[in-house]
Amino acid sequence: MIRSIRFISLAMIFSASSSTLAEPGDYGFWATLGNLISPPSANNPVSADQAAGMYPLTLDDPAFNDDFDPADYDNWQKVDVPISSGAMCGNGSPYKFFVYRVPDTRNTLFYFEGGGACWDYASCSGQAGIRGARNPNGIPENYVQNINLLDFQNSSNLATAAVSPLIYTHHPYNQFKTGEWNLVYVPYCTGDIYVGDKTEIYTNPDDSSQQLIWHHNGLRNVQAVVSWVKNNLQKPRQMVAAGCSAGSIGALLNYSKLRQDMDVEYGYLIDDSGPLYKAPLNSSDLDAYPSIPLHNEVLNVWTSFTAGNNTAENPINLLASITPGFNRNELASLYQGLSQKFPNDRLGMTHFLADGNFSSYSYERFHPDIYTDPDAESRLNKLRTKWQQDTRNNLIPLLDETHNWSYYFPMYRDFNESHCTTILDLEYGEIAEHGLVLRDFLNNVVNYRGGPPLRAYESDEVSDFENNHNWFYDLVGGLL
Repeated sequence: MIRSIRFISLAMIFSASSSTLAEPGDYGFWATLGNLISPPSANNPVSADQAAGMYPLTLDDPAFNDDFDPADYDNWQKVDVPISSGAMCGNGSPYKFFVYRVPDTRNTLFYFEGGGACWDYASCSGQAGIRGARNPNGIPENYVQNINLLDFQNSSNLATAAVSPLIYTHHPYNQFKTGEWNLVYVPYCTGDIYVGDKTEIYTNPDDSSQQLIWHHNGLRNVQAVVSWVKNNLQKPRQMVAAGCSAGSIGALLNYSKLRQDMDVEYGYLIDDSGPLYKAPLNSSDLDAYPSIPLHNEVLNVWTSFTAGNNTAENPINLLASITPGFNRNELASLYQGLSQKFPNDRLGMTHFLADGNFSSYSYERFHPDIYTDPDAESRLNKLRTKWQQDTRNNLIPLLDETHNWSYYFPMYRDFNESHCTTILDLEYGEIAEHGLVLRDFLNNVVNYRGGPPLRAYESDEVSDFENNHNWFYDLVGGLL
């Protein structure tokens, strides 16, 4: 009864709000009240066509208990998926994800969790720490439930709670409208930026008797999540795909099929610190294209893709088959491909130019002049130099060729190795020389009214290093 009264009060408050605040996909007062009494059923279930072909979705199975209560609003709920869907974590354990359902809108955010990548024994087994695969032992049952950014005694959940104001509904000082939508949190446990479809056996270099069977199964996990959303929730009018780091490049690589399968009116993509730089797979010019070795390595380890075989089932052939303009030899052609396929969608790319995390994944293991440099500060400077070169020469020109990609590249923030602009809060992401803050970029991308893309690049290499963090960053960073 108390919960019902609270929900009805929320519905009345929603009704009292000015109608100018309502957006496409929001329910009115009476519809919201009706949803509280009788939760709406799915109206866009997986079709027979979607359940066939390369990387199909899964038809609804009423006999399977997913552990979801459709009437349990405003709480994170765990959703189990059947093994028959093909979903599993890297260690072979069952995959699960988390949903936060609200009664007053059908709009939905898919948030792809970040957290490293792996392609050897140390990084996939967990020995490499934050530089390896996230959740190497699978997804805990209560992974995202009851998170609280101010619960400093529960540091195990703090990292998830601090992920982003994009999903953290009750952020104490930075809120964004997507945090009030239906939220689908896609956990990361395969080490393959959500695009893998290959099982590898990794041997411990220090003990050849120890082997790790690892399932790079990210793409099939995403299909299981999308299938469940279509089979259980109302079709959104507005949909965001977003993430940070591995999650952001996962959102980018999955957007073509996700957006196609969901078939919404307004689609948005926020790629935070997971760029695909131009790097032709058949080129050897590492000076011009520093990301070539990374792209070749992960495609070889995470997929069965081979140049010239355009019919085999693998993630690259899938992208090519559903995304006109995507070139198998050039992964970064996806930017133009998505722009052409979804000309009315609003697509956004952001990262810090002094990122010391993703740049390490991109270059450190593949460029001997960085890997063998004994001085940590020198290595970091070399990483940043290549990162900024790749951004200026091998990313911005690609985005400028499109009509609907926004980009926003501030310089530096003293938190998380200056990695990911939208985690913890939206502070210290300003580009002062253009009079812009990070929220300007987000408002530009997630905007059903349309308008020209926002494009900004910071050239000031001094001011961000002088004013870059607060006491809260120190507190959270110490606990993590």
